[in-house]
Amino acid sequence: MSGDDETQEQTVADDLVVTKYKMGAEIANQALKTVVGAATVGVSVLSLCEKGDAFIMAETGKIFKKEKEMKKGIAFPTCVSVNNCVCHHSPLKSDPDVILKDGDLVKIDLGVHVDGFISNVAHSFVVGVTKDNPLTGRKADVMKAAHLCAEAALRLVKPGNQNAQVTEAWNKIAKSFKCSPIEGMLSHQLKQHVIDGEKTIIQNPTDQQKKDHEKAEFEVHEVYAVDVLISTGEGKAKDGGQRTTVYKRDPNKVYGLKMKTSRTFFSEMERRFDTMPFTLRAFEDEGKARLGVVECAKHELLQPFSVLHEKEGEFVAQFKFTVLLMANGPLRITNSLFEPELYKSEHEVEDAELKALLQSSASRKTQKKKKKKASKTVESATGQAMETEAAE
Repeated sequence: MSGDDETQEQTVADDLVVTKYKMGAEIANQALKTVVGAATVGVSVLSLCEKGDAFIMAETGKIFKKEKEMKKGIAFPTCVSVNNCVCHHSPLKSDPDVILKDGDLVKIDLGVHVDGFISNVAHSFVVGVTKDNPLTGRKADVMKAAHLCAEAALRLVKPGNQNAQVTEAWNKIAKSFKCSPIEGMLSHQLKQHVIDGEKTIIQNPTDQQKKDHEKAEFEVHEVYAVDVLISTGEGKAKDGGQRTTVYKRDPNKVYGLKMKTSRTFFSEMERRFDTMPFTLRAFEDEGKARLGVVECAKHELLQPFSVLHEKEGEFVAQFKFTVLLMANGPLRITNSLFEPELYKSEHEVEDAELKALLQSSASRKTQKKKKKKASKTVESATGQAMETEAAE
């Protein structure tokens, strides 16, 4: 259960909850477009992260203005991870900056929440690739593999299916492109105020992880952030010792902080972010935040999102989307901006069953009428039309 004051867990069986998810997703989709549009040669990663976060804060500030108590804003700070950097790269002003170069494989990852209902999205692209000059080679292989893994998951994450079916499909697809999913990465079920729900889908588990990972069946009215990370290498991601800047509160841990700086930092963090992941960049005095976080992390009040790297020279592609398991079929609310014509691989999916799966339609024609009604609800609530399923 999320939150002790909640007697009844709110799910997407409730129209208002769906509306809140869709409003968050709309902002996440627009934030992603804004960051991708700005990510050109010579641009700094720090400036992109700041741009994404500022956009989310500005847009979430415009909705549900009358609901003074309602929390809304960033559910995952904008991270921009380049080439062999796997994830969670969201530098501080005091960190060495990364400048984008032509041919860089860029992953952008961010999340938005409205009243604790979370919409996550991630997208990958290669800087400087155009329709007239499409990409071939290993970067194209890994982009295609990751995109198809996301497409397969869109068709497999539905009530009655098992999490292991998704894991298996991802392994097969990656293999056909001579790539590997990043070992042990998890996609989580989402609940109100909870970004890391108990049901998960694991990527490329080790034998030990296979034993430990809990089998789960997807059920109607659940929500998942499906996160695909594929590498041209072996798929082993390591912490290269780069400074961690993204953390989240572990609500189950209690500790009496000794240092005043830590206490000040912790109380501001709780007030502003509650249980959502946040970046130290969001604090006015970055130096004090860097100092205050140490004791909090040491005593596990905060969980770190470490910056992970694959081997130098390898490339990692990521796609993430949020899906609501509605009674009439899965509804993907955060979009992919993937343009298949930009990436040409000599490989393709060999497995006949997976081929058929990927060719099957993921659209939800039956619910067009209902969707019109739902988008009307959103329109009247926000005063703006929805663009959510444009990419389907």
